[in-house]
Amino acid sequence: MRDEKRGRWGRLLDVLVWALLCALLTYESRTAEFPAELIAGLVAITVAMATAWRLPLVALAVACVSSTGVLFNFGGRVPLWPILLMIVVGFFAGRRAGELRPALVVFAGAALVGLPVALVVSADGVAGWGTMVATMVCAAGFTWQLGRYFRLREDLVRNGWERAEQLETQQRIVAEEARLRERARIAADMHDSLGHELSLLALRAGALEMAPELSERRRAEAGALRQSAGVATERLHEIIGMLREDETAPMEPVGEDIAALVERARASGLRISADLALAEDVPPMVDRAAYRVVQEALTNVAKHAPGAAAAVRVHHADGETVVSVRNDPPPAGPLPGRPGGRRGLTGLRERVRLVGGTLEAGPGPHGFEVRARLPHDAAPMADSTATEAERSEAARALDLGRRQANRTLLVGLGVPISLLAVFAGVSAVFYTHDWFTSKLDATAYHRMEPGQQRADLAAVLPSRQKQYRAKLPEPPVPDGAVCEYYGTDEGLLEFSDHAYRLCFRDGRLAGKDLIADEEEQR
Repeated sequence: MRDEKRGRWGRLLDVLVWALLCALLTYESRTAEFPAELIAGLVAITVAMATAWRLPLVALAVACVSSTGVLFNFGGRVPLWPILLMIVVGFFAGRRAGELRPALVVFAGAALVGLPVALVVSADGVAGWGTMVATMVCAAGFTWQLGRYFRLREDLVRNGWERAEQLETQQRIVAEEARLRERARIAADMHDSLGHELSLLALRAGALEMAPELSERRRAEAGALRQSAGVATERLHEIIGMLREDETAPMEPVGEDIAALVERARASGLRISADLALAEDVPPMVDRAAYRVVQEALTNVAKHAPGAAAAVRVHHADGETVVSVRNDPPPAGPLPGRPGGRRGLTGLRERVRLVGGTLEAGPGPHGFEVRARLPHDAAPMADSTATEAERSEAARALDLGRRQANRTLLVGLGVPISLLAVFAGVSAVFYTHDWFTSKLDATAYHRMEPGQQRADLAAVLPSRQKQYRAKLPEPPVPDGAVCEYYGTDEGLLEFSDHAYRLCFRDGRLAGKDLIADEEEQR
C-alpha cells in the first residue's frame, strides 16, 4: 500500500513537472519565426516525462540529447528548457535506476550524437560541442549522481535494518544456547552438592536400619528412607546426564575452591596476584558462581592476553561477595585473528544473574576487568532479552554503510567536477592562445583603407583568424568578397566577443567592420 501511494504521488509529480516545462518552452519560443523549437521541445519533454517512471534510462537519453538545443542560434538566446529538463530527469533517473554503467553509456551516446550536430549547425564547431557536453555534465550528470546517492542511501538504510534484525536474531539464539549450557553446568553443580547430601542421608538411614535399639517398625521405616534416597540419587544422575549429553566432562577437580583454582592456574604459567578473603558461610550457589567468574576470567587471560599479569580479588562484606579479576594488556599486543565469540561471558552473565548478581566486563584504565557482585540472599533476576554487551554490531555496520554512501557521493560528484575542471582548463588554454595569435592592433585597424592590397597588410595582420566568435549581428558582406575575422586588442580577462571583420575582393580590402553588440556599435 505504501509503495502504491508513493508511486501515485511520483506520477503526479511527473505530470506537474511536465506542465511547468511545457509552459517554460512555450514562453521562450513565443517570438520564434518558425515553430521548430516548440515542436521539438514538446516532443522531447513529453517523451522524457512519460518514460521517467518506467523507463528512466530512456528518459535520461532523451533529456541528454535535448542538450543539443544550446547549439542552435535562437536570436542570441540560450534556451533554458533543455537545461531544466536535464536537471529534473537526471535526478529522477538517478533515484529510479541508479546503475552506473548504463548511465555512462547514455551520457557517452548523447555526447557522440551532439558532435556531428555541433559541426553542422554551430559556428564554433568543436567549441560549441564542448559547451554542449559541459552543459549536459553539469545539468544531467550532477543531478543523476545526486539522485543515485539518495537511492543508495535508502538502500543502505533498509538493508542495514534488515541485517540488524537478522544479526540480533542470530545473537539471541547464540546467547540462549550459552544460557542453556550454563544452566546445565549449574544443574551439574547442584547435582554435586545435592547428590552428596542425598548420599549422606542414605548412609545415615542405613545406620538407623542396622541400629539394634530401634524397634522393627522403625528399622523398616529407616530402610524405606534409605531406598528413597537411593532412588532420588539415581533420578538426579539421569537428569544431569541428559543435560550433559552434548557437553564434555568437566576438567576442574571436584570440589575445588577459588584458592586451589588460582594455585592451579599459577602452576600452568599464569602470573597471578591474589587477595582472597574467603568465608565459610557463603551459600553454595554463590560460592560456585564466584568460582566460575574467576575460572572464566583466568581462561580469557590465558587465551587473549598471554604473558599478562592478572590480579584476583575476592572479599565478602555486607551480605555479598565481590569478585574482581583484572589483567594488564598483553606485552606483545593483541593477538591476530578473529576475536572470541563472547560465549563464555554470556554464560557467565547468566550464572551471575541466576543468583541475583550483576556482572561487568570490559576494558578499563588499567586493563581488562571482570567484576561480579553476588548477593547472598537475593532472588534470581528475571530473564532479560539482551544486555548492552550482547547487542549486535548492526549499528556500527549501518554507520559504516552510511560512510560508504558518502564516499560514493563524493566520488560520483568528483567525476563531473573533474570533467568540468579539465574542460575549463583546456578552454582557457585555447582561449588564451586564440586571443594572443588573432589579436589585431586597433591603431593598425584604423589605418587600413579600402582598396589596399592584402599583401601590403600582411605585416600587421595576425598569424591566424579568431576562432571563437559569438553570433553577433553583422553588416552584409560586399559582393564577391571573402571576409576574415580578427580579435580586438581588448583585455584578455574582459572575455570580449568583439571582432574586426576584413573583407577582401580580388586581393584588395573591400570593407572593414567592427563586429560588436548593437548598443556598442552605436
